[in-house]
Amino acid sequence: MIINLKPLFILFAALMPAHAAYADTTYGNLTDKTVGAAAMPERIESLANAPFKMKDLRRPTFPDRSVTVTEAAVAADGKITKAVNGMITDLSKRGGGTVIVPEGHWKSGRIVLKSNVNLHLEKGAVIEFSGSIDDYQPAVFTRHEGVEIMGAGAFVYANNEKNIALTGNGKIIGPPMDVKMRTLPNGKSVVENDVPHDMPVKERVCDGYDGRTFYRPKSFSPINCKNVLVEGVTFERSVLWNVNPVYCENVIIRGITVNSTDVPSGDGIDISSCKNVLIEYSTLNCGDDCFTLKAGRCEDGLRVNKPTENVVIRYCLAKEGHGGITCGSETAGGIRNVYLHDCLFYGTRTGFRFKTRRNRGGTVAGITYENVRLVDVREAFTWDLLGSKTYMGELARRYPPLDITPLTPTVKDITIRNFAVESADRLLTVNAIPEIPCSNVLIENGKIRTNRIIRTMNDADGFTFRNLEIQATDNRMTIDDSRNVTFDDVTFYVPGNALDIEIKGNKAERITIKDAEGNATECRNGLNKLN
Repeated sequence: MIINLKPLFILFAALMPAHAAYADTTYGNLTDKTVGAAAMPERIESLANAPFKMKDLRRPTFPDRSVTVTEAAVAADGKITKAVNGMITDLSKRGGGTVIVPEGHWKSGRIVLKSNVNLHLEKGAVIEFSGSIDDYQPAVFTRHEGVEIMGAGAFVYANNEKNIALTGNGKIIGPPMDVKMRTLPNGKSVVENDVPHDMPVKERVCDGYDGRTFYRPKSFSPINCKNVLVEGVTFERSVLWNVNPVYCENVIIRGITVNSTDVPSGDGIDISSCKNVLIEYSTLNCGDDCFTLKAGRCEDGLRVNKPTENVVIRYCLAKEGHGGITCGSETAGGIRNVYLHDCLFYGTRTGFRFKTRRNRGGTVAGITYENVRLVDVREAFTWDLLGSKTYMGELARRYPPLDITPLTPTVKDITIRNFAVESADRLLTVNAIPEIPCSNVLIENGKIRTNRIIRTMNDADGFTFRNLEIQATDNRMTIDDSRNVTFDDVTFYVPGNALDIEIKGNKAERITIKDAEGNATECRNGLNKLN
């Protein structure tokens, strides 16, 4: 049998921490000292090495005009909301400038950025945002989980502005963890069921009054803006997502830190239907996904039809979170031209996560991830395209295949290369959509140490694993109704020096193992024992 199974040098019953036992020297330069917020340089490097056409992005500039918040800005209710919004509006009318928030603990309701204004938080400055829904009125145009509504917006919000920034070494924090706002339900069901897609947006009022839903505000969320900068700021104790630009163009997010591990849906950075985005030197520690790409949800997302495209993520650190980088689950407008490189995922539940649902629509394609180090992840690669019956009902049922409609999503054309998985429970799970299998995936040039290899691979068409070294404590793999799956020059170190590959399903075919010389063995339905 032609397969590269080398002797197992160490028979290990339980996976030891990789940083102690299997540190990969190839990516040893990716540490919390070289990536993440603490490593941010002043200069923004060129984007010329992206695998798609991407223009270099430059920080917006502001007139040499500033105003500083003082104690006189504190109103009778203890907040600086009215004064700061007045300063921003006045500066914008005068051509722009910087509103400086000095050292101190300030309280506020919703702050609204205007064109040509930089809200700058000096070191030691903390703006704590209110936990009262009254401080996020009136309802403004925003997007909640991929559906357009009239709602709270964000702690710091902007709509249809140009040249705006949130900068400095200060902090944006949410209200205390025991406020009532945090207990308000996130709708009655999933948002596409709560908000009728044929209802005019101006009537989708979700302000929390008169029995209406209140969708919690994000921490920073500009919408319909151009030339946006977020730099240096720390975000903590959010009530929902942290940084969420929507329908924006030319966005730079660099040197930020997010700490929201105790927050359900406490995503770090969510890019929603934006074009030309650079995220670099940021550190995310989240209660949900860390770096996330979205493009609208279901019928409403198809109506808007705005993709997320031309995104570069580099020199970043993802710590606790559901996914290091996640595409989806809102995919209706499409996600394309994404390049992540030179990043460290240390402790995330999943490293690379692709997530959509049968009713989300759109195409995820043109994704390249390279030069990444993964340490202590539960699973390195996940394709979760069906979801759970709890939220999706019968749409989560794999069989029988459903008719293909405009809402059927497509996930394809993905390259992941030059990486080290130093410790994982599982390498890969694919739970795809049988009517449109995920396709054209290349995973190459990696060193991997894991308990399990492939838990299951359902409904894939065209997966190539090339030039990999895999150490695993379990030698079993399950491939179900997948085809055109190739292991090309993959070295396995497994118990018993043998693989057990179970092939299932009537559509399973062309499951091939090649050695370094190109000799090939094709697996058949049933249990394949390969020595």
